[in-house]
Amino acid sequence: MRYTSTRDQRVSKTGQQAIKQGISEEGGLFVLPHLTDYRLNLQNLLGKDYETIAQNVLTTLLPDFNTAALKKAIQFAYHKNFSDRRLTPVRSVGDFHVLELFHGPTSAFKDLGLQLLPQLMRLALDPEDRIMILAATSGDTGTAALQGFKNVAQTGITVFYPDHGVSPIQERQMLTTTGNNTRVFPIGGNFDQAQSAVKDLFTDTGFAARLQAEQVTLSAANSINIGRLIPQVVYYFSAYLQLVESGAIELGQKVNFTVPTGNFGDVLAGFYAKLMGLPIHQLIAAANANHELADFLETGIYDRNRPFLKTVAPSMDIQISSNLERLLYYKSGEDSSYVAKLMEELATTGRYQVRPDVLAAIQADFAGGFAADAQIAASIAAVWKQNDYLLDPHTAVGYHVMQQYRETTGDSTPNVLLATASPYKFPRAVAQALDLPVTGDDFAVMTQLHQMSGVPIPANLARLATLTAQPKHVVAPEEMGQAIIAAAKEVFNNDQRVRSGNKR
Repeated sequence: MRYTSTRDQRVSKTGQQAIKQGISEEGGLFVLPHLTDYRLNLQNLLGKDYETIAQNVLTTLLPDFNTAALKKAIQFAYHKNFSDRRLTPVRSVGDFHVLELFHGPTSAFKDLGLQLLPQLMRLALDPEDRIMILAATSGDTGTAALQGFKNVAQTGITVFYPDHGVSPIQERQMLTTTGNNTRVFPIGGNFDQAQSAVKDLFTDTGFAARLQAEQVTLSAANSINIGRLIPQVVYYFSAYLQLVESGAIELGQKVNFTVPTGNFGDVLAGFYAKLMGLPIHQLIAAANANHELADFLETGIYDRNRPFLKTVAPSMDIQISSNLERLLYYKSGEDSSYVAKLMEELATTGRYQVRPDVLAAIQADFAGGFAADAQIAASIAAVWKQNDYLLDPHTAVGYHVMQQYRETTGDSTPNVLLATASPYKFPRAVAQALDLPVTGDDFAVMTQLHQMSGVPIPANLARLATLTAQPKHVVAPEEMGQAIIAAAKEVFNNDQRVRSGNKR
């Protein structure tokens, strides 16, 4: 079993090599060909806990990892770091189901991938390796990555986020990280500029040489890293099995998953689960007002040449959905030269159009839609009024699109809505949607929201009010490379001093 690149089928890597490297030399993403060959037996997974399901998924897709070491890594990542014993509980809300993905240490779905990725990275490293992890974030990835990689040996992590482009709670989570090996920089630009700059640095040989002079190499924490994406496959299997075990569906019955998504990694993990045998009818990708992805799913044209909009769902304020490249690989018949051509068109013209057969293949598995800010607010209010269930703005995007899909298609397939974050990460937007008098800072609004709803505030978010944030140092996108070099010198020189002191 070897991983290859979406843009060059001659690339051949083990799972460990793909995770350690993060992105292929020519800029492609690592993929496993013939994914339908790796199917899981659902009957054998009934009654199993989350860690056991994870063990089955990971040993199937990453067989070059030692099985016993992988089991320990999964246990270390998940055993005590989540507030619900099921990790990702499914709750029935009205006539649909909610998959809650916000019970981890940073109260967002990214924790499911970013608690485990550092452990996979640690197993993949050679003793002499020194890896600088890069992450561009629209909010939740950075927070979860900093928490996951904090003080992990042989690694440093540098996170870039758009200044004034994340919620105050998300920013405070990043700026209060206390790891010896963590560095955080707001950039004077948007998420797409940060993400593009990070991807460019991976293929910049001059930059690689400068880092190599510090005896440091790069890897990625975004879902462009296959080691971030694979753990996300697990919660689709877990959700389905929970529905079977509760009697909500029968084993083998198909379900729909509605997924709020910006970078396409979360919903792509569902597609991986479907290829591995999970009975999924449709994956419904929900976008906010930056709806390039929703338009693509309808027309086959991906066009980012339009204004960038800031919304109340900032983690989805994204115009370039990087993981869509992996879907194009599978839906084009694993044609890496075709994918490379499309990615070149996107880089040079800002758009591409897929062949009719590729669009038809995508539409067989995916539907799409989007919600503007007013529709997000209306969805938060409606679900609270009707079901006493509190949605964050991103999950509300999913709810609106799910309802729109049902009304348009008449599809009565049981639907699972992915709840991607705690509403307390975006308290102001939620409170305003519920017509609460919003006064004071976000922590005061959290308290108001809790007093109104009775929904507990996650301990990690409540604790933020007592922490001191580090000063902000805003960098321009073109300065990101230098910031990474400086961070590598600080992190690994300090790491060397610590190790030398320990030897003495």
